Amino acid sequence: MHPLRPLADGGYDFLEGVFPYSQGVIARAGFAIERARFQRPLPLAQGFAAIEAHLASLGRPRTALCAAELRSPKPFSFEGFREFNRGYVAVLDEWGLVRGDLNPVARSNVAPEVSPPAEPGFHAFSYTVPGASAPPCFVVAGSGEWPEGGRFPEDVVARGDVSPAGLRRKAQFVLEVMQARLSGLGARWSEASATQIYTVHDFHALIADIAARAGAGVEWNYCRPPIEGIDFEMDLRRVAAERLLEAS
Repeated sequence: MHPLRPLADGGYDFLEGVFPYSQGVIARAGFAIERARFQRPLPLAQGFAAIEAHLASLGRPRTALCAAELRSPKPFSFEGFREFNRGYVAVLDEWGLVRGDLNPVARSNVAPEVSPPAEPGFHAFSYTVPGASAPPCFVVAGSGEWPEGGRFPEDVVARGDVSPAGLRRKAQFVLEVMQARLSGLGARWSEASATQIYTVHDFHALIADIAARAGAGVEWNYCRPPIEGIDFEMDLRRVAAERLLEAS
């Protein structure tokens, strides 16, 4: 299991992940997590500026940013995704969030099938604020059916198979990843305020399996995962408040 690391100046702990994102975050004692969604996705640079302004309006440092939800025009190639991540993480590094080679910010990044944005940008973000939440607030980063650190595309689960049987294998793998990340954070699925699924494929035959883990509160986002060749992604969260931010 990946270790849980502290980010004291951010008000949260994070589950160690890979270069672009952590596996998840959980609020430290004395803090809660809020989520803010933009009325429409903001291009990356504009989104970072809006996040910084929002945090400043609350008297919070940039290190309070704990999770990002991105939207892209279409799935990236594997190499294109790596290139995108370098620019994204460079900003987090400038903000003082990256510690050594550890990125604490959890993330999902998907491509809407209908009315996609013209360029990659922010759909929503989460951040810590002083406060109390029992049980603690958390965000579990998005994951598809590719084992983290595995070979790509060889290790994609049920690679290229979007039949009912193939989708079941993919979903079962992703459910196990979500459960492992929850366990690493010391959280439980029953505490989540939202569970999100990202796919363009018909997964209704899997609802019973998913509900057995996630309960009834499942949101379907008609989006593709961020890399070509991946078909099913999930993330989940428990937050104390949700806000809608109008574009300036």
